[in-house]
Amino acid sequence: MPPPDDESAPPTGARKKSPAKAPQEVLAAVDLGSNSFHMLIARVVQGELHILDRMRETVRLAAGLDEDKRITKEARERALLCLSRFGQRVAELPQGSVRAVGTNTLRRATNARGFLRRAREALGHPIEVLPGREEARLIYLGVAHDISDDAGRRLVVDIGGGSTECILGERFEPLLTDSLHMGCVSFSNEFFPGGALDRERFRAAEIGARLEMQSIERSYRAEGWDEAVGSSGTINAIAEILRLSGWEKGSITRDGLRRLRKAMVAAGHVSRLELPGLAPDRVPVLAGGVAILTAIFDSLGVEEMRTSSFALREGLLYDLLGRIRHEDVRDRTIRRFGEVYHVDHEQSTRVERTALRALAQVAETWDLDEELAKRFLVWAARLHEIGLAISYSGYHKHGAYLIEHSDMPGFSREDQALLATLVRLHRRKLDKALFREPPTFRTRLALRLVVLLRLSVLLNHSRRPEAVPNVRLEARDNCLLVQFPKGWLEDHSLARADLEAETEALLAVGFELRAH
Repeated sequence: MPPPDDESAPPTGARKKSPAKAPQEVLAAVDLGSNSFHMLIARVVQGELHILDRMRETVRLAAGLDEDKRITKEARERALLCLSRFGQRVAELPQGSVRAVGTNTLRRATNARGFLRRAREALGHPIEVLPGREEARLIYLGVAHDISDDAGRRLVVDIGGGSTECILGERFEPLLTDSLHMGCVSFSNEFFPGGALDRERFRAAEIGARLEMQSIERSYRAEGWDEAVGSSGTINAIAEILRLSGWEKGSITRDGLRRLRKAMVAAGHVSRLELPGLAPDRVPVLAGGVAILTAIFDSLGVEEMRTSSFALREGLLYDLLGRIRHEDVRDRTIRRFGEVYHVDHEQSTRVERTALRALAQVAETWDLDEELAKRFLVWAARLHEIGLAISYSGYHKHGAYLIEHSDMPGFSREDQALLATLVRLHRRKLDKALFREPPTFRTRLALRLVVLLRLSVLLNHSRRPEAVPNVRLEARDNCLLVQFPKGWLEDHSLARADLEAETEALLAVGFELRAH
């Protein structure tokens, strides 16, 4: 599947080519949540993050979806105004030092692409949409940096506006990650319309949440855990209400949830809620959050849950810091895929080596961000044959499908789509739709990386290292000149035939390849 054709911004972490630099001193994370938008800014001091600033605005993006799951004009304007304010705060930070992500509502919204175009302009930095399990992984990473790492296995729960993430992990490594379709905004709207609070509505909401929990209940109970930790605004708000009410001392228990539920039913309506520590913007969505958390306690047998102030935003910062240190979880994901699908490592290494030599010759002329282009070329070269694990016939299509639809820790939806595109188009016919006008950042990048990958695969067709010639490349806008050693093409008729076929395939999408 081609990358989104309206994406003018580069993939996550992309920046214009430049000499190698020391890690940025200041990093920022922006979370476009379903209920609130958050921004966290931190300075890197001797490898550790020191928080400089936090910003939060209630946007209620999930509540702004209409019946067709389109973001309404009012919700869109609220969101863009918020991002404009955030953008002013990070305007001086270089590209690559700000990581902004969208979550459940932007995964669901049918007009998300158009919104994201304007959102990127307002913020001034790229915005990616996280798959649910990647969101869960990042939440766990944030929480794991907030609590002691000697507590054994832990269950982490985060109730957002449109989804709930559940994770089992040990130390900094998640073992199970799941994103469930229930959130404090969506459940409050569905089960407590108009703000009415009574036993029947709570019972219906808890049953709805229990049904959603069925998909993970058995596996999580089977694995077990030593402690349960809750993160996010909803869970921390509940813990604070319980503490200030004198029902608990800081953690959340079944008895505390029962008392809170009873007090809410007694109020009868959200407008009459008088709970200590309850912020005004939390009032409309508290009932949905309480019902979901109650169902999680019942479904998984949780007795007590401590809380963490860290969550997705902190996870984003630590993940970004890891990328800057070249400890990118995406590299581990690529290695795992190669092992699972039994990739021919020697062949993928040959293709990778050839592709990087080619990139070094054309990156400047094609105005490529060499670091970004190298990253995707390496990943595509290492995975271009994974589809062989299914079948030789159409293996490029099988490989693209596996990449696009698999859980790939560290990858955003957009980056997964770009990688799947490279694997899909590394052989056979090209997709003309990918290269239609007007070109965008991603389509230009995809076309040029596809050309380099296809040429590298072609030159390694024999699967013998000694057969790869030392070629010289000269790049122009939509043209690549390939100069072979004198007499090489005459001595390699099969390679010459492959190049002639490749020339015709590229010409069909408006790209000229000249080999001599």
